[in-house]
Amino acid sequence: MTQVHPAIAAEQTITFKDIKKHWAKAAIDGAVKNGYFKGYDDGTFKPNETVTRAEFAALLARASKVQAEKDQTNVFADLVGHWSEAEVNRAVSLGYINASDYPNGFKPSTPITRIEIAKWMASGLAAADVDYKQALQDTVTTVLPVKEYFKPGIPQSQSPYIAVSLGTKLMSGYPDGSFGLTRQATRAEASAILLRLNTVGQQKADSFVGLNELREVGTKRTNMESISPFSTNGSSFNDVAEKTDTLRNNAGTIKFHHFIIVDTQDFKNQKGIYAPMFVDENEYVSSLDRRGIYRAFVEITIYPKTEHFSLSHYYNGAEMLVNGERKVTDFLQEKYGYLTLPYLDTEEFFSNYRNGKGVRLWVAQFIDVEYPYRGLKTDDGSRVSYDMKIE
Repeated sequence: MTQVHPAIAAEQTITFKDIKKHWAKAAIDGAVKNGYFKGYDDGTFKPNETVTRAEFAALLARASKVQAEKDQTNVFADLVGHWSEAEVNRAVSLGYINASDYPNGFKPSTPITRIEIAKWMASGLAAADVDYKQALQDTVTTVLPVKEYFKPGIPQSQSPYIAVSLGTKLMSGYPDGSFGLTRQATRAEASAILLRLNTVGQQKADSFVGLNELREVGTKRTNMESISPFSTNGSSFNDVAEKTDTLRNNAGTIKFHHFIIVDTQDFKNQKGIYAPMFVDENEYVSSLDRRGIYRAFVEITIYPKTEHFSLSHYYNGAEMLVNGERKVTDFLQEKYGYLTLPYLDTEEFFSNYRNGKGVRLWVAQFIDVEYPYRGLKTDDGSRVSYDMKIE
């Protein structure tokens, strides 16, 4: 790979002076040892410099041990004679890069974005393994545990690549809850990602619990089979999703969207890919957070009809499966950008969503393994219920 300065040979054992306390030091050392990256002759690695499309394509080509079924040549006209031409062609041949994504040329010197990296890696995995290909199909409509999913929204054309990257831990989000779709990747990030890709490529897609959760939510609107002992046992949340459920008191209607579980039995060791999105480990721990208790987060839309609709109308009229509490902290709902039930001035809150507008939000429930049964019947007679899994 062309560098600004002559590069230090990868096989040399060296400690770069600018990574001694860097979060990615171990990954950088591993990437250099494996020959993916090289340092500079001044003893630095420059971990925070960006990586171009050409550079990342070359890294993928070097890191992959797979042989392409058919070698692609002359893929991009603007790469003829470029130092990365052969390696970009190999990345295309291995399925990492889809040439149709770059109809106006590859533009090799363009800094690569994180969504591009996610798409390239997930596409390469899918090209090598049919189950990863199926995982891409399963996660088109999944709920992504990143803030961009809620605001401004992520196109379904991009969602599967993010889902596979997050679900396999190839990539992770930032502390502010974002995935950073358009952020430019650094040499440090690329080092860490490439090392993970080498490991992920040797594992089956269904060996990743997080990816299984995302796939189940994408196909069944819940992750309960992947993360909990509960099951719909033959019924399906899909049967009642997006259908009207009139409150028993006729004060309004509800539509169900998703039912997501977080394993909070050990509150300081929460399990599930959705845990960071819904549960703050520093929040007050309820007496219900104990062994045998799970937290569930239900996404619904409430359509108020009664003039002075308040929380009491919702609590007194909703069926158990869609009847929840406000157990999402202000910090998390603001961080990710979704809504939950209001604390105060509930009549005023719901007055903004009358006349068919509706408000989409998340409510929380505690599920006890001793008494788990809950169900929902929509106005057209469709039903769903869940209980303990039938072995």
